[in-house]
Amino acid sequence: MSEFLLTGATAIKTAEELAEKRPVVRALERFERDLGMAGCTETFSKGSIWIEQQALRAEAWEISVQPQSVTIAAADELGVIYALNYISRNWLGITPFWFWNDQKVEKRDVVKIPCGVYKSEKPRVEFRGWFINDEVLLRYWTAGKSNAYVWEMVFEALLRCGGNLVIPGTDKTTKEYTPLAVDMGLWITHHHAEPLGAEMFARAYPQLEASYFRYPDLYQKLWQEAIERQKEQKTIFNLGFRGQGDRPFWEDDPSYDTEEKRGALISEIIELQQNMVKSVIPDAKFCTNLYGEVMELYRGGYIHLPKDVILIWADNGYGKMVSRRQGNKNPRVPALPEQSQGSDAHGTYYHVSFYDLQAANHITMLPNSMEFVEKELKEAYDRGIQKLWIINASNIKPHVYPLDFIANLWGSKAMDADTHREQYVRTYYPCTGGQAKELVECLKGYPKATVPYGPNEDDHGGEQFPNYVTRGMIHQWMLDRKTAAKGLNWCCPFDSLSKQISWFKEACRQGQENFEKLYAQCERQKEVGGQLWRDSLMLQASIHKECYEGALLFCEAFEEFEKNQLMKSFMLLGNAAECFEAANQRMRDCEHDKWESFYANECLSDVKETAYCLKRLMGYVRNIGDGPDFFLWQREVLCEEEDKRVILITNLDNHMTDWELYEGLKEKQK
Repeated sequence: MSEFLLTGATAIKTAEELAEKRPVVRALERFERDLGMAGCTETFSKGSIWIEQQALRAEAWEISVQPQSVTIAAADELGVIYALNYISRNWLGITPFWFWNDQKVEKRDVVKIPCGVYKSEKPRVEFRGWFINDEVLLRYWTAGKSNAYVWEMVFEALLRCGGNLVIPGTDKTTKEYTPLAVDMGLWITHHHAEPLGAEMFARAYPQLEASYFRYPDLYQKLWQEAIERQKEQKTIFNLGFRGQGDRPFWEDDPSYDTEEKRGALISEIIELQQNMVKSVIPDAKFCTNLYGEVMELYRGGYIHLPKDVILIWADNGYGKMVSRRQGNKNPRVPALPEQSQGSDAHGTYYHVSFYDLQAANHITMLPNSMEFVEKELKEAYDRGIQKLWIINASNIKPHVYPLDFIANLWGSKAMDADTHREQYVRTYYPCTGGQAKELVECLKGYPKATVPYGPNEDDHGGEQFPNYVTRGMIHQWMLDRKTAAKGLNWCCPFDSLSKQISWFKEACRQGQENFEKLYAQCERQKEVGGQLWRDSLMLQASIHKECYEGALLFCEAFEEFEKNQLMKSFMLLGNAAECFEAANQRMRDCEHDKWESFYANECLSDVKETAYCLKRLMGYVRNIGDGPDFFLWQREVLCEEEDKRVILITNLDNHMTDWELYEGLKEKQK
């Protein structure tokens, strides 16, 4: 078979109508970089690549390869991007997550492309993208270059996954990185709490009460400014109205005290927003989120929506297509269209990462399996959710595997979870044959190790479960340990803190045992899987293991406290704090090379904060057991056995801090 020889010297020429478009210019720059990554340094060249625009369906491309030339015909800018990505993936070996998974690209002086015609296939979903949400790990991280470079790598990975749509961050970050996303060829849409991508009212007018009833003109001014700012870019305008922050508006404006009033206002505002946009952009595209409380209002018939709006149905943060739990309220309203409704457009806002201050995952993977995700998204697709998928991708790196799987589902030929898992392992980890099988089994075992905290199939805890429940119980212990923590009724609705902690103890014991086994299984494969293995599944198993062990020790400390064994309780709390600190250290140990400081701003699950809360509780216990003079426990550390009960002078040395006392007692126990 004849071939085209691609080298570093191959001339790439672009038709005039494409040559000046920024997404195309950037795509060509990336392709040149890809050639360098693949080691295509040979300087001879007998051919060229020609890129032109043709009348194809949106985003489509055709690559015609002859011995002396390659012609890329593309429908538009995204068509050019996807065509070049296709060459990079199939012949240069550049994977979609090369940056995020530290791919070592095979070096070749010359790349041989077999002659023939290669054509794109139509994706199963029209608009496919990520919401870069709760992006605290990306906030200050530079990958050794700059924060802008980090975001470029986010958008590049999305494009390589076949994505075309992004919500580029949250709040201020969105405005900062929307120009870069547009520059790279992506469509833009908006956070459900920021309709039309407008400035938040409370930020624009901090001195005023956030009330649409009082200040409709000011709200509309912000919306008009947002429309003008985005009129030249590819935007799917998100219509809707929530409160200041990710919560219902009636929490700030209690005059809307009935479902009828709330639904009527949302319906009125959506119609107004749509008309405002159409007056500036007649052919604009629209979507609206049926999320949280809005889903309940819509299902109840209180919200009325225009026909030409994509209805975005959200999962509950754990992958199940039902409404999310908010506090202790968990109605689990089905979040699917009743049936595929002809031309009506439906989308989904789906989470591989979620932040609910309860039991979700942020620094570890989704606690439910890819088989479960496949089932939920297949049903959603079959029910008509085919127009738009926006995936909450959080900080990318902890969630690469599920992101890769879902990108596979939105493409033209979807692999099932089992087939994809094996391909993923073989693509990204340096293993072959039986070695790959062992890594696959570890990956498959991860969701099986997660702890069920409720009766539903999706009720499995991420790393937030041992952290937020522990912190909630610490708060209640110091507030009133005889009373239940009512904020934890979503998982343990008992009438006393003691009963809640007994329930939590057994859940943590199961989690500690499960992840101890998974971690040991992963550790046996650490040489096979290499550094990426230690940075990914092995790290995440370790985070869970350490957090559950710490939470279990916390529960034991409470039991000892109840038995008036206060020094023992104090010591167990110190042991627990060390476990959560160890979880934090495991993350920091993976900050090699460009990953330096990646986990430094881990402030949402915040395992180090759990350790700090435990240390604060140690002081509370010491206050009761060693106060008000605070010298008796210290004598256990500093005095010989024959001197402990001889108190002529209370103490001969400065009082120890709680942690100094803990470390001294621990050393003494040895």
